[in-house]
Amino acid sequence: MSATMVPETAPRPLPPKILRLGWIFLAVGLLLLAVAYLVEPGRAPFSVNVMFLYVTSLAAGAIFLVALEYIAGAVWSVPMRRVNEFLTGLTPLAVLVAIPVFLQMGSVFHWAHEGAMEADAILAGKKPYLNFSFFSLRFLIVFVIWGFFALMFVRNSVRQDESRDQKLTTWNIRLAGLFMPVFAFTITVVAIDWGMSLEAHWFSTIYGVYYFSGTAVAAVAAATYIIVKLQETGYLPFLRRDHLYSLGALEFAFINFWAYIAFSQFLLIWYANLPEETTWFIARWQGGWMWISILLIVVQFGVPYFALLSQDAKMDPMRLKFMSLWILMAHFVDLYWLVMPTYSPDFSVGISDAAVPFIVVGLVMLVLVYKFRKYRLVPIGDPKLQRGLDFHL
Repeated sequence: MSATMVPETAPRPLPPKILRLGWIFLAVGLLLLAVAYLVEPGRAPFSVNVMFLYVTSLAAGAIFLVALEYIAGAVWSVPMRRVNEFLTGLTPLAVLVAIPVFLQMGSVFHWAHEGAMEADAILAGKKPYLNFSFFSLRFLIVFVIWGFFALMFVRNSVRQDESRDQKLTTWNIRLAGLFMPVFAFTITVVAIDWGMSLEAHWFSTIYGVYYFSGTAVAAVAAATYIIVKLQETGYLPFLRRDHLYSLGALEFAFINFWAYIAFSQFLLIWYANLPEETTWFIARWQGGWMWISILLIVVQFGVPYFALLSQDAKMDPMRLKFMSLWILMAHFVDLYWLVMPTYSPDFSVGISDAAVPFIVVGLVMLVLVYKFRKYRLVPIGDPKLQRGLDFHL
């Protein structure tokens, strides 16, 4: 039986309480961060770096998922695609989050310390790449590129609501084909610059893929939670269990991909047993970080794997919502594990760490409120929409 076509209605805003909650979360997070800069000024910029990598994961991951739908010719995700289009609005906010780190580069990145390059032969050899000017230029180029693709994807999609011009879908497919190799390169640059260069003596050829795998998992989890909530509250009433299954299957697939990449990175470094490579993992097996390393395996892979293993689990709205929040929490642990051992060899939790989830949740809520006021939730002009509504396994 064919699903009823979505009526051409005006944008439907979110309830006012979402706006209030967004501002409350953001205010609490900023207050905690301000206190942290007063009482733990050395730790705070590292926590902001974690927050930057997290917001970037959601923003870049959303652009990736939009492009993935176009380039794969998927139909099941069309009715809910605009959620990811809305989340691309986090891209300029990630730039704002990065500003405090830029203001304290020498406190976060050892290679940016005054005189560090001259005192270290290894760092001196990396100076053509690791210098403030080139670092800033790369950052600017990456986010201009991501912003351009996000703008074009969303603009063409929204224009299609009015024009019904199928050529706009063709344009987005071509853009997606161009975006994918560019994205692979640019997200690797972000991972190396903001993650791996924290310990510039160490390197891993798979670090960029590792960050991407976590980005994909987090982006799918964020979209899944929002989509299921929208279905439950009447914004997306036409979604079926088959749609939910596809979301759950995508989460499950990327969870396994993250585990494969994480294990591959560890196995290659463990097997080679080179001092310049093993020191990074050794630091995460000492001073209490060992328990976080073990916890990460459990929360980022073990629990989600078994919780989403069965077909019924992938269709259960309550299970999907809970596991999506769980995965988003696990992604924070993952990024924390990547960044914070550089700050301290002993595991600890500070006020600035608590600020991160509040600010991230607040930013997501505010972006969604703004987008819902401005755009329709369903891409009614997409030629594949009816097939997406009628989708069944």
